[in-house]
Amino acid sequence: MSSLALINQFLGQPPNASEHGYQIDHILEFSHWFMGALFVGWGAFFTYVLIRFRRSRQPVANHEGVKSGISTHLEFAVVLIEAVLLIGFAIPLWARRVNEFPPSKDAILVHAVGQQFNWNFHLPGPDGQFGRRDADLVSNSNPLGLDSNDPGAKDDIVVLGELHVPVNRPVIVELSSKDVIHNFALPNMRIAQDAIPGQLIPMWFTPIKTGTYEVICGQLCGLGHYGMKGTLVVDNPQEYQAWLKERVELAGSQSAPPPNARPPGEPNSGPTPGTVPPPGAPKVENPSGAPTPNALPPQAQPNEQPPHPSASPQL
Repeated sequence: MSSLALINQFLGQPPNASEHGYQIDHILEFSHWFMGALFVGWGAFFTYVLIRFRRSRQPVANHEGVKSGISTHLEFAVVLIEAVLLIGFAIPLWARRVNEFPPSKDAILVHAVGQQFNWNFHLPGPDGQFGRRDADLVSNSNPLGLDSNDPGAKDDIVVLGELHVPVNRPVIVELSSKDVIHNFALPNMRIAQDAIPGQLIPMWFTPIKTGTYEVICGQLCGLGHYGMKGTLVVDNPQEYQAWLKERVELAGSQSAPPPNARPPGEPNSGPTPGTVPPPGAPKVENPSGAPTPNALPPQAQPNEQPPHPSASPQL
């Protein structure tokens, strides 16, 4: 830990885990020390003025004002340093982050979709193609509205709240939102970007340390904003491939439609096998010959005459 970085640690900044993070840390370190020097300098100057020009020593006001030009030089120096920080460091660093993206063939591409109050992550499957999404298909079981009829969506991976990425490999995250403006913030990766409804906004980072890191929402997005958190897990290549294989297998098992399934929004024609139909439900033909749950026994069919009372056993 360098002496400059101690102030960042003292102020509670989490450790850096990204390739570009040290550049942002240097700007923050210099800014913190510079603002600390200004605080001490202006505080000392204010204290000196209070003592030097107190009423007991200066009973009569001096209307000529300050004749020395030292204050002007100090103010010009402060403005110059701030301009150098902004124009010389901050703007070029920001330009590199938004203009110099890594090649897509070398990066992990992820879609992150914010909603009140969760993060959904969408990854392409082994075919490397994202399936089509349609807002009309969004449901509790299909939070991103993936079109199951699209061949590209058959092997897609959708996870809620937890994203795995490999270490030392660029990650491009394309952000969008289902409802309001959110902010996808990774403090340990020194990166954040707004997620705006109707737009797909990219951001990227390269993790250099394995571990588990927090994903937070940096925009006040509603009453549950405090709980809108996710998890970023940086794995080594072997662990990442194992997680990817597990998610692909899980996505394949979930994508298989159950027997007698109906298209989204279309109700089933009968009760689910093994369940009891609601009262008043119509009788369902059972080709297997097994008694149906709502079928009455033959002797109790309403269109047949009940047995004569004399034929009933005496108790």
